[in-house]
Amino acid sequence: MEFQFANLAEFLVMDGHGVYVWVSFAVTFLCLAGMALYPYIARRGLQAELVRQQKIAQRRRQAVSERTVTKEKEIAEEPA
Repeated sequence: MEFQFANLAEFLVMDGHGVYVWVSFAVTFLCLAGMALYPYIARRGLQAELVRQQKIAQRRRQAVSERTVTKEKEIAEEPA
């Protein structure tokens, strides 16, 4: 069995087709890396959104309870 290319330079050039071959390998590996990393990136974004929504809900609950306390005080202070 004989190696098709005489040296590393010929292997990289591949009779003029090396540019297309290596670019296609690079694009393929970039796509695979993106597909592997996307779930982690999406999860971090979803967790940040969940924390944001929880803070909003907490502020709303706090505002409602403060209004309730204020109204109860007003009712208690009203002359009968």
